[in-house]
Amino acid sequence: MCGIIGYIGKQKASKILINALKNLEYRGYDSAGIAVREATDIKSVKKTGRVANVEAEVHQANLKGGVGIGHTRWATHGGVTEANTHPHISSDGKFVLVHNGVIENYQSLRKYLEEKGFDFKSETDTEAIVNLIAYHYRKEPDNTEDRFTSAVRKALIHLEGTYGIAVLCVDCPNEMVGARNGSPLILGLGKDENFLASDVSAFASRSKDVVYLNEGDIVHLHSDKYDITTIDSRNVSAIVESLDWDIEESELGNYTHFMEKEIFEQPQALENSMRGRFSDDNSTAKLGGIDLSPRELRSVDRFVMFGCGTTWHACLAAEYLIERFARIPVEVEYASEFRYRNAPISDDSLIFAFSQSGETIDTLAAMRESNRKGFRTLAITNVVGSSIARQTNGGGIYQHVGPEIGVASTKAFTSQVLLSSMIALYMGRLRDMSLGDGTNYVDALKSCPEMVDRILKQADSIREIAVRYSKFNDFLFMGRQAMFPIALEGALKLKEISYIHAEGYPAAEMKHGPIALISEDCPSVFLATSGRIMKKTLANMQEVKARNGKVISIVPEGTEVPKECADDVIFIPRCHEAIHPILATIPLQLLSYYIAVERGCDVDKPRNLAKSVTVE
Repeated sequence: MCGIIGYIGKQKASKILINALKNLEYRGYDSAGIAVREATDIKSVKKTGRVANVEAEVHQANLKGGVGIGHTRWATHGGVTEANTHPHISSDGKFVLVHNGVIENYQSLRKYLEEKGFDFKSETDTEAIVNLIAYHYRKEPDNTEDRFTSAVRKALIHLEGTYGIAVLCVDCPNEMVGARNGSPLILGLGKDENFLASDVSAFASRSKDVVYLNEGDIVHLHSDKYDITTIDSRNVSAIVESLDWDIEESELGNYTHFMEKEIFEQPQALENSMRGRFSDDNSTAKLGGIDLSPRELRSVDRFVMFGCGTTWHACLAAEYLIERFARIPVEVEYASEFRYRNAPISDDSLIFAFSQSGETIDTLAAMRESNRKGFRTLAITNVVGSSIARQTNGGGIYQHVGPEIGVASTKAFTSQVLLSSMIALYMGRLRDMSLGDGTNYVDALKSCPEMVDRILKQADSIREIAVRYSKFNDFLFMGRQAMFPIALEGALKLKEISYIHAEGYPAAEMKHGPIALISEDCPSVFLATSGRIMKKTLANMQEVKARNGKVISIVPEGTEVPKECADDVIFIPRCHEAIHPILATIPLQLLSYYIAVERGCDVDKPRNLAKSVTVE
């Protein structure tokens, strides 16, 4: 959840590190710091708070060196203090290190190192790593070839937990060592300069050639070369990939916040997710990333899907879509729970992991457990080369929505729901969905971007509604069938960015408990569909109004909503069931965004949250 950057080259490292940390700040913003090689020493600048605080100090320090590391922190071990801020320096001053991850046995390591005379200045687990490296470095003979890397390797053997690290050594002025286990680390290759980072956004403006380090890899870096070995000293043949990344996609442009930008990017993002993924006769989907034959897919008797947070809601939406259109049972699990359960799963089940970043630690661990047990595993993810994408054994589907910087997921969520709907179509056509129904389904999917655009054109009127409701501190979100996962997602968005207490429920469950919360101080948002369920939902809305509760309803165009049922109505286009969950999501994103703005919240960097959860 922290951001790491390392630079080694001929340019002024401090400027490159600060710019990189600004791009990484969505991964953690409790504190930040950099360390730069200066002549015969390494100078460090670190501050609590945002990267801007460090930038001001760095400018005064006038650091000129061309080798350095940086870090933006999301606190795990130890409070938000300058002492706990990275980079951390070994007590002998020989090593400087930044770290993303959690070391589970740090207390025993710390006790051992203290007995050996090492001093600790912080409460972090990271300081145990840098002192352990220094300890092993002392034990290496002075003339040992590659003494620096050897010390790092020997230290890593003793670590239990996850890490992505970048390390500098005073005795090795033009070298850097990085390593990963459970936390992402990517090597960026430039001309007479190289990079290490936890996210390609850190160096995408300067390097397009990347190497995605594997679990247990150690990289020894110079400005013009690099060597990769494993923790047990085996050589690794690096696979260099070209970065498919438009740097403008990660810039704010004319928008106030990244969340706003990413909400309004959804028509294009959905278009990109679908591009090239329909059959020539427009009757089914083409999912080329799935490495299973139609015969193998026809034998699937159950889907097991897992994710965390917003992606878990996408899994729930997928459950409704796949069961409705493909008639295949779907079981949805929290990845964090599934990894520790010994769930009974049939041999003909297909495991599907959802993760925007492809690095979510719980989802990655759940996938590894599934692989270990011999199940077929696939993934939906947005990041090419991510850990989850590389560890499927049945392939997967890339979202192609571009970088999502805002902590609260928007375009990645609707893309995952769209791709879930395409899976439902594909599996349905393999089984008993007719050609005509398939063609109508494809037409609906293709119409989705334009319909989302029509909803976004209502942004000003939705903002007016949001302003009127921004003073409330409790909300209920309710919907039936496929609208229930969207109600959960709407409640989560509001909680994440405005700090308003919000809960999502199936509307039919309101009388079984949640109705006790209804009052004039607790508005309700109802997601209504057409048909028989619409009448049921209108009845639920009337029950709320009868108890002086305020109601915002989101309904298909042309729906007559009696005045006694709702205070405010937001209309979305009438549409095929396959895309209804996507369209219903858009007004909820806009409501949450505008309420948070009205309340003066830091929309892109909500308190206590980070974009990619890479620690358990």
